[in-house]
Amino acid sequence: MDNRPVGFFDSGLGGLTCIPYLMRSLPEEKIIYYGDTARTPYGSKAESTIRSFSLEIADFLVKSNVKMIVIACNTVSATCLDDIQEKFPSVPVIGIIEPTAAEVAETCSSGSRVGIIGTKVTVASHAYRNLIRSRNEGIEIFERACPAFVPLIEEGIIDNEIMDLTIRYYMDDFVHDSSLDKIILGCTHYPLIEENIRRIYPELDIINPSSIVAGRIGQVLRDRDMLAEGSDFENVFFASDLSENFINMIDHIFEKEKVKVKFLNFDFEKERMRRNEAHEL
Repeated sequence: MDNRPVGFFDSGLGGLTCIPYLMRSLPEEKIIYYGDTARTPYGSKAESTIRSFSLEIADFLVKSNVKMIVIACNTVSATCLDDIQEKFPSVPVIGIIEPTAAEVAETCSSGSRVGIIGTKVTVASHAYRNLIRSRNEGIEIFERACPAFVPLIEEGIIDNEIMDLTIRYYMDDFVHDSSLDKIILGCTHYPLIEENIRRIYPELDIINPSSIVAGRIGQVLRDRDMLAEGSDFENVFFASDLSENFINMIDHIFEKEKVKVKFLNFDFEKERMRRNEAHEL
């Protein structure tokens, strides 16, 4: 038994889409979430910058006494998973890409045509493609970066014509020219537009990594005898910019969940400035 919380982090609010699946499958588990909303999006940043930000957040979660770190961000999972695991060897660290790649490789037949949409960094890493092909060489993989999705989602521009037009801009030719059977939502923000994609491309089988990673979390916690039992810990959601959009999105994502939630603001840049000023005094 281990009643410490599970730590999640993402470049913004997209990683929130993973948490309801965990709450439904393991309702005793409690959460600390960190969304780096002040510095989002990560998907167009240099890998060195992504690595620096990610290690900083992982350190924050470890100091918050989490029992596990879930990288609820495809961009970070594609670039920094090994770095975070190496720096914090005493804490199990799970990325979102490998569990999804393993399931796709196992469940898709040879000749399946699978598309992957994600940020520029995720797509350029070919992390999904390489992991899937290492397990099932017969699957045809196609990749497409969709960099405008995250900023629009972070601004709450979802259920309207602007988002639908943006989806068609990136995906119409990609879906039809590649004759796709399935599409992987290779960014945890993208489940928030899953219904848009399903409506526009009803023939596609949509694969949502946010739901798949919950199964891996449960597996690791059971294997390590770390499942919670009756914790009174309150779920805490940190943001580096605790905006109205962030709070509204939490309300939207968790509208069917009955959970206690506390919102806190923690901005690393402002904290550094505060410490520097205190040191100068």
